[in-house]
Amino acid sequence: MRVVALISGGKDSCYNMMQCAAAGHHIVALANLKPAENTGQTDELDSYMYQTVGHHAVDLYADALDLPLYRGFIKGTSINIGRVYTACQEDEVEDLYHLMKLVKDKEGVEGVSVGAILSDYQRVRVEDVCRRLNLQPLAYLWRRNQEILLKEMISSNIQAIIIKVAGFGLDPNKHLGKTLDQMVPHLLELSEKYGVHVCGEGGEYETFTLDCPLFKKKIVVDSAEVVVHSADAFAPVAYLHFLKLHLENKQGESSGMLVVKSCSCEVTCNDDDDIFPSSEEDEPQENIPVIWKSLNHNSLDFTKTFGSSGKSLSGYQWFSGITARCLPSEERNAQEAAREAFSSLRANMTSEGLKPKDIILVHLYMKSMKDFNVINSVYVTEFDLCPPARVCVETLLPDGVLFCIDCLAHKYDIASDDVLCDEKLVMHVQSISHWAPANIGPYSQSIKVGDVLYCAGQIALVPCTMQLVSGGIRTEAIVSLRHVERVLQAMSHNTALHHVITASCYVTDSKHIPIAHSLWQKKLGECKKVEDSETYHDATGVWGLLTVVVISHLPRDAAIEWHVVAVIDDPLQRKYFAMKMLSEGFQIECETVESSSASCASISIRLSLISPSASQLDLDGPLRDLVHMFRQAVEKLSEDCRASPLSFRAFFKDDIFDAETLQIGLQECLEKYLGKEAPALILVPVVDLPGKEVIHITCWLS
Repeated sequence: MRVVALISGGKDSCYNMMQCAAAGHHIVALANLKPAENTGQTDELDSYMYQTVGHHAVDLYADALDLPLYRGFIKGTSINIGRVYTACQEDEVEDLYHLMKLVKDKEGVEGVSVGAILSDYQRVRVEDVCRRLNLQPLAYLWRRNQEILLKEMISSNIQAIIIKVAGFGLDPNKHLGKTLDQMVPHLLELSEKYGVHVCGEGGEYETFTLDCPLFKKKIVVDSAEVVVHSADAFAPVAYLHFLKLHLENKQGESSGMLVVKSCSCEVTCNDDDDIFPSSEEDEPQENIPVIWKSLNHNSLDFTKTFGSSGKSLSGYQWFSGITARCLPSEERNAQEAAREAFSSLRANMTSEGLKPKDIILVHLYMKSMKDFNVINSVYVTEFDLCPPARVCVETLLPDGVLFCIDCLAHKYDIASDDVLCDEKLVMHVQSISHWAPANIGPYSQSIKVGDVLYCAGQIALVPCTMQLVSGGIRTEAIVSLRHVERVLQAMSHNTALHHVITASCYVTDSKHIPIAHSLWQKKLGECKKVEDSETYHDATGVWGLLTVVVISHLPRDAAIEWHVVAVIDDPLQRKYFAMKMLSEGFQIECETVESSSASCASISIRLSLISPSASQLDLDGPLRDLVHMFRQAVEKLSEDCRASPLSFRAFFKDDIFDAETLQIGLQECLEKYLGKEAPALILVPVVDLPGKEVIHITCWLS
C-alpha cells in the first residue's frame, strides 16, 4: 500500500520505514511535526507524543530519501492524557490529525509507518488519528524484544547517533554523539544492572539517524554544541544542538539496498513436530446411537430462552440466549434480524441498570461464517472505542438461527463506603506489527478488570500479513497459542500461560483434539520449569482447566482457536479439587480451580458415556447428578472466595442429544439446586468432544 512515514529523525521511525519497504509497501511521503515558532522552545518541546530534539535537521530527510516531506507545527498541548483518546481540539494529537489529512488528500496514502515500540500512549493516539482518516497504522517494531531489536537495527546498517541523554548511567560528556554500535555494550550493562530500556523506551536517550539503506544521500554533522537541560548528579539531561550539517552522495556505497532480517512472525512458525502425539491416543471415538426416554422433538427451540445470572458482589452479570433469527419465509434480512437481537440485549441490560459499554466479553456462535461480514456490520455499531473481547465460531445452531450471543458485563454500584472500583483496562491494538494480530473485527485483544484478564479468541494469523499461517494444524496450534502468550504478557508484565485459570480450544476436526491437549501440556510444562528454576522446588502450581471441542468452522478457515481467561495471582497458592461419580451408565468428573486471590474460580464438569446399551437411557438422573455435583463444587470453595456462579456453558454432542430436552432438564436442575443463585445457562451444540465425553460443562465464577 501507499504509505506515509511519520519521522522524528530517530532510529525507530527509520527502521520501521525499512520494515514497511521489506513488507512490500511503497513509502511515498514523509511527515513530521515541529515546535511552533512562537513557543520560545526552538530545540525541544515538553511533549508526551513527539520527539522534537534534532528537528532542525529533519528537513534534510527529504533530500536524503528523495521523498516529499510534509511538516506541521505542534500548536496543542497534552490535554487528553487518559488511556483512551477522544478528539480534543486543543490537544497536540489534533495537529497530527490535520497533518495526516493533508498528506492523505495530497498523496492518496493508505497506511502510516509508526516507530512505536512500547508506548501505549503514542500507539493509541496514532491509531485514533488513523481510524478517523481510514488509514492503516503499520508499527512493525511494536513490543519487539528491545535487545534483539537494537542489534538488528545495527546489523541492518542503521547509522544513528545519541543526541539526547536523560537516564541513569548516561553521561552527556561521554555519550552524546556516540553511534549506536559504540553504545550497545554500555546500554546492555545498564539494562542488566538497573533495568534501563536498551532502545530508550523509558526516555533514557534519543537518537538521530544519519544514514540507512533507504537513504540515497547520507547526513554529515559538521558541528554541534551540547545543551545541558538539567545538571542532575545522577541522571543529567542534555542534548546536541546541530549547528551545521550537509548531505553527501553515497558514492560506491550500496544506496537503497535493504538489509532486513527474516520476518520475526515466521521465526517459530515451523517448530519441530516432536511435541505432538504420534500414537492413536485420544483418537476420536465412534459414536454409538443412544435413545433417550425423555426425547421430545416438539419442545420449544432452546435458542429462544433468554436468561441471565444474578449480579455478583463484585458487579458481574452474565447474559445468555440473545438470538437472531432469519427464516427464508420472512421479509426481514440478516441485518434487521441482527439489529433486533442487539435491541433485545440492550433492553434486558437496561432493566439491570447496565449498558453495552459495560460488556467485557462476548461469545458469538454463528450458524454460518458466510454471514460474518453482515453481522459484523451491525455488531460494530453497538460498541464504542473500547469494544469487549470476543470469541467467534461457527457451530451447529438450529435452522433459521443466524447467531446466538452470550456476554459478561461488569459495573460497580456506587458503594457508600467509597471503596475503590476495579479499574477496567483495555488492549485494542489496531496496528499491523510482528507482535500479534491486529483486531480483524470490532473487539479488543484483552480486557482487564481487577486481577482478571478476559482475552479474545486467537487464531493463527501471521501478524505482519494478517493471513492464516501455512503449515497445517501443528503450525496453527503453535502460532495461535503464541499470540495468547504475547497478549497476556502485554496486558501485565510476567503474566504467562500458567496464570490462565480457564481455557477453551475450538478445533474443526476430531483428529486435532490430541494436538491441542499435547501442546497445552507442553507449554504448561515449560512454565513449571521456569517456576522451579526461579524460587520454587517443592510446591506444585495449579494450572488452568482446558476444554477442547470440535465445531464446524472458524474465522478465516482456521483449524484452531484458543480462548483464555487468566488471573494475575500466584498459581502455587491456588486451590484445586476434583470429584468423580458413576450415574446410570455415565461417569461424571468435576474439577475446580480457585484463584489464590479468591476473586474467581473455574469449574469443569464432564459427562462421559461408559456403558451404552440397546435399551433406552434416562437423561434425568445423570443431569440431576451433574448439577448436584456442580453445587457441591461451589460449596467447596473457600470461605474467603467472593465469587458467584455466573455462567454454565454446556458443550454437547449434537448427534446424541435433543437440545430442547437438555435445555429444559438442565434449567430445572439449576433452579432446583441453586435457586436464585443459578448461573446463566448456555447451550452450545458441537460436532465432537474428547474420548467418550457427551457433555462438557465449563462454569465461570466471579
